[in-house]
Amino acid sequence: MSTGPALYVDIHALHTVPYANLNRDDLGTPKTVYYGGGIRTRVSSQCWKRAIRLAVEERLGQPAARTRRIAIEVAARLRSAGWSAESAQFAAEQVAASAFADGMTLEGGLSTVLLYLPMAAFDELAALCEEHREALAAAESRAADAGKAKPKKGKKVESVLPRDRINDIISSRNGVINLFGRMLAELPSAKVDGAVQVAHAFTTHVAEPEVDFFTAVDDLNPAEETGSGHMNGAEFSAGVFYRYASVNVADLVVGLGDDRGSAAELVAAFLDSFITAMPGAKKNSTAPFTVPDLVYVAARTDRPVSLAAAFEAPVRSAVDGGIALPSRLRLSEYAGAIYRLIGDDGLAYHGHASTSEKSLDNLGARTRSYRELVATAVGHVAP
Repeated sequence: MSTGPALYVDIHALHTVPYANLNRDDLGTPKTVYYGGGIRTRVSSQCWKRAIRLAVEERLGQPAARTRRIAIEVAARLRSAGWSAESAQFAAEQVAASAFADGMTLEGGLSTVLLYLPMAAFDELAALCEEHREALAAAESRAADAGKAKPKKGKKVESVLPRDRINDIISSRNGVINLFGRMLAELPSAKVDGAVQVAHAFTTHVAEPEVDFFTAVDDLNPAEETGSGHMNGAEFSAGVFYRYASVNVADLVVGLGDDRGSAAELVAAFLDSFITAMPGAKKNSTAPFTVPDLVYVAARTDRPVSLAAAFEAPVRSAVDGGIALPSRLRLSEYAGAIYRLIGDDGLAYHGHASTSEKSLDNLGARTRSYRELVATAVGHVAP
């Protein structure tokens, strides 16, 4: 076992989900993957990661937004501050014209670029407009005189706002953005290397979608009409999912200016959210609010190690029924084989918490709760 601080924190979960459709394709069917000779139900990394990101934001009190509505949001704040609708819109367009080297193009009020920035940045942009209100009013008057108060769609607007300050605000980040990263080709200085890598979740066993035929009653039908008011079908699936993610602690520390304490706080928020967050698709009709049966965390000093290949051969139901228990045993067995091959020199810590009464010796020390597991692992991020 290694004694140095963790450079990576891996989290693995086995999560039993009942009849649900957490992530569907363009036809409404649960996403799948063909793996190990059979069809598995799959939940994309983007889907579960968004649920995790929103949970991290709530935990930390650091909301961020991925949006094309930057001008709309700035204009709304200015209107709330007492600006006229026309002046607020003009100022918002000036904000867009000042962003990036060639200005940000708006189409129908939406930027052609999807931005990712802290929610506080919208307030800062509105405050900047307040600071330059006189210059904006003069520019609006000149534009009106020239008949250009409403620029044509896609046309660049000459801005009176300071470009450097606007780009600094757009480039600002909070802990959530430091965790999940950001790519903005139009403003390279805004790039943030994401510290989190999330794998697609998939069932440890063969699991094909099933069709649910349903009807709805028209409550106001006359008594003599006994037919349904609506008929349709929807597809669902159920299974035990293997979920995996890794946090690059080294990159996160660099992004935080070598602040390991803040890195540990962010890692803890991510691990907690990974365990508890659920995608919201079809939640009203399925209520799939389970928690994982097993969580295994490894703080490593060498490299991330996924254990997904443990389930290349689909798990089959145990003699007494069920997939969850044999899946937990399979994961432990495979982890032992991998550590026999690569050694445990890269492990600063590993441990697990589980509903299982069976011994899972290859998954490190057993803790009583997920909270205790996360706290112990995070202790190796900022020892």
